[in-house]
Amino acid sequence: MEPSNENQNATSTSSNNPSKRPRPKIRFEYDDNDDDRVQDEETATDTSNLDDDLAMSEPEPNPDDTDVIGSDKTSADYYFDSYSHFGIHEEMLKDVVRTKTYQNVIYKNSFLFKDKVVLDVGAGTGILSLFCAKVGAKHVYAIECSSMADTAQQIVKLNGFSNVITVLKGKVEELELPVAQVDVIISEWMGYFLLYENMLDTVLYARNKWLVEDGLVLPDKAALYLTAIEDADYKEDKIEFWKNVYGFDMSCIRKQSIMEPLVDTVDQNQIVTNCQLLKTMDISKMAAGDASFTAPFKLVAERDDYIHALVAYFDVSFTKCHKLMGFSTGPKSRATHWKQTVLYLEDVLTICEGESIVGSMTVAPNKKNPRDVDIMLKYSVNGRRCRVSRTQCYRMR
Repeated sequence: MEPSNENQNATSTSSNNPSKRPRPKIRFEYDDNDDDRVQDEETATDTSNLDDDLAMSEPEPNPDDTDVIGSDKTSADYYFDSYSHFGIHEEMLKDVVRTKTYQNVIYKNSFLFKDKVVLDVGAGTGILSLFCAKVGAKHVYAIECSSMADTAQQIVKLNGFSNVITVLKGKVEELELPVAQVDVIISEWMGYFLLYENMLDTVLYARNKWLVEDGLVLPDKAALYLTAIEDADYKEDKIEFWKNVYGFDMSCIRKQSIMEPLVDTVDQNQIVTNCQLLKTMDISKMAAGDASFTAPFKLVAERDDYIHALVAYFDVSFTKCHKLMGFSTGPKSRATHWKQTVLYLEDVLTICEGESIVGSMTVAPNKKNPRDVDIMLKYSVNGRRCRVSRTQCYRMR
């Protein structure tokens, strides 16, 4: 296409918003090469959506910026309440990429779990604990703070693992385990944009308090990536809509909408630039503060096009397995319930093949509600048809 000159000169501060877009059709590909299976009628199949050569939650109600919501419930209470309903667990369990990858990690690497004491952080229904018990874990302690812990206890009993799995109801930071140390910590802690809901800090707390020296944290690696997309129709429908609502100016709502990142599925055909690694995390070694960071980026256009948003996604990997395992939440991989995180830009960038968007992204927990994520994006383009420099701030809530 032949890009035209747009309104591209700006230096200011602004931000982005979430909603629902029509779901593009995604082509799924499976990898069913399974050799080391547990001998059972419910044998796992390899459904990781990572290429073999790669190294490789719902937001709580928060109507304002305070930690206290209503008279006696905090945002943390709403966070745990949201996990009390079976619906959110149904969504996660039916995420085949997520659940089958964990199943494969455990079933195909039983040597990591057999005769070991395992801690399942944020156990939910207890599915990961059940996997571990099935391959011969000595004992599994499943910690769940929501009332789903009571249901998990019933599930454990129904499946005959009451002598192997102990469900503990409460916050990791407030509980004491019946044992001094554990050999393995397993958790599905990842939120939207990897860090939303800040459950990583809980895993790190458990690691520091209970994990034996040279013990395992699974998954042990995570990586956050960034790319840029053309998305004119959606931005016009959901963001620019507020400029003229039946003849009235409601652009004050537009300012709010563009500050909230969108969590949704991106069609890979919308991608305009390369994808760049922003941040890697080694969960076995990192400190809690390492989840706050500033990372530079340079996204190079692979065609002439317009850019309306940047898109973030993450990969996780289990590097201690017999064979490297993991999955990606990127737009070129099989879809997961995490989808991708879309950050709409105030500007429409006109970019030519080979030109770059350069800048930095700063990520940190919100100071008033640490389960929310504050994102500051600085970006600039100095091309033939577009020159722009801007800072935008977003908040995932």
